[in-house]
Amino acid sequence: MNWFGRQISTRAVDYAWAYRLRLMSLRRSDPARLAGGTGRPVLLLPGVYETWHFLETVGEHLAARGHPVHVVPTFGRNLRPIGEMAALAGDYLEANDLRGIAIVGHSKGGLIGKTLMLDEAHAPRIASMVAINSPFGGSDYAHLVPIRTLREFVPTHETIVSLASNAEVNARITSIYSSWDPIIPNGSVLDGAVNIELPITGHFRILDRPDLLAAVERAVSAQ
Repeated sequence: MNWFGRQISTRAVDYAWAYRLRLMSLRRSDPARLAGGTGRPVLLLPGVYETWHFLETVGEHLAARGHPVHVVPTFGRNLRPIGEMAALAGDYLEANDLRGIAIVGHSKGGLIGKTLMLDEAHAPRIASMVAINSPFGGSDYAHLVPIRTLREFVPTHETIVSLASNAEVNARITSIYSSWDPIIPNGSVLDGAVNIELPITGHFRILDRPDLLAAVERAVSAQ
């Protein structure tokens, strides 16, 4: 198979995984079942157009190891701007008095998580974050999509630029990413963070891989 064929094949398989995860969101799965345990609490932050179900396998893995896992019920499909979504997540932390929490965010969820870590009102409640395929440098493809929800990922957008210029929390972030992400050609390397590349291609297929689950568990337990 030539280079172009591999690109099309990889994208097709990746989006098939995304569609499967979308179907999972139709199930009546109560996230409260993951909230037991005495370990470090975890807050799941999905990506744009995603419900919490995209991170359900990650949440189940962490809950089985004693971590109480939380989701933000008002997130919906994560369509509002990053700052507004961070405010919703911050309200949830306050309402439930969560402290020493580890955020686990996929894609846009990682940007929301870093926004929370930089917010003086909520930062003391957050110990660390694990970001999975998060566009810390934006995505060049966002220029090509005339949808307001996605324009925030343009590399020169003020949100991306502001997050990149504030690196003081990066040492408490673990960025885990695929060797090739068809949605984020700019990559997910974050200066000053712990950067972990996994040998898989795709934006979504990574989310239930055993090596991803193990890496997330180690990072959540480390700080």
